[in-house]
Amino acid sequence: MQGKSLKRTVVYTAMIVLAVLVLIIFWKFGNRNHYVFGTLLVICGMLPVICGFEKKRSQAREIVLISVMSALAIVSRMAFAIVPHFKPMAGIIMITGMAFGPTAGFISGMISLLISNFAFAQGPWTPWQMFAFGIAGFVAGLLYDKGIINEKKRIVTAIIGGIIVVLFVGPIMDTSTFFLADGMMGDVTPWAIYLSGLPVNAVHAAATVVTLFLLCPPMLERINRIKVKYEI
Repeated sequence: MQGKSLKRTVVYTAMIVLAVLVLIIFWKFGNRNHYVFGTLLVICGMLPVICGFEKKRSQAREIVLISVMSALAIVSRMAFAIVPHFKPMAGIIMITGMAFGPTAGFISGMISLLISNFAFAQGPWTPWQMFAFGIAGFVAGLLYDKGIINEKKRIVTAIIGGIIVVLFVGPIMDTSTFFLADGMMGDVTPWAIYLSGLPVNAVHAAATVVTLFLLCPPMLERINRIKVKYEI
């Protein structure tokens, strides 16, 4: 079963990467409407993961728990609205991925960003944020399945969570700048964009590290207890 699960995950990951590459070519040589591109990005990223989630035949109890975790992620973002860029949201999404698997982490990330942006403002950046935080939950779930991160490795898990933000979440949202501001960048180089985003990503990563260090062990312990109790 684990072999099949790993194979399926590799296939879905390859599909997402291929879809994104096709979309970039589509943008370069075809339609340059950022609304269309952002929507297609989310759809291409979502379809493989949703297919995997559907095949998993999750119990209603599991879906309820994932929904609760997504709600916590949304509330955590709103609770820290007054603090610029310091949001525990990514950490909660990663815990969801660790507790329920990569596909659940991806879906939780996308849903959490979509709903919370009704309070923080929707726009052409929303699909990129959904995709970025979905990837964070997905990667955390993969690393947890491999035993690289877990509730027993508190410090390692917290640090790797921060690295995921710096390597995946931040750069994906920084990359969106090239598409959303197409034709308005002048002589600004990609490196300048990524470097200018580092301070913001560092603050976000720090929030994720703190969140995982404080909440990952107790939350996973309680989630696992519920899963055993209700045979999820």
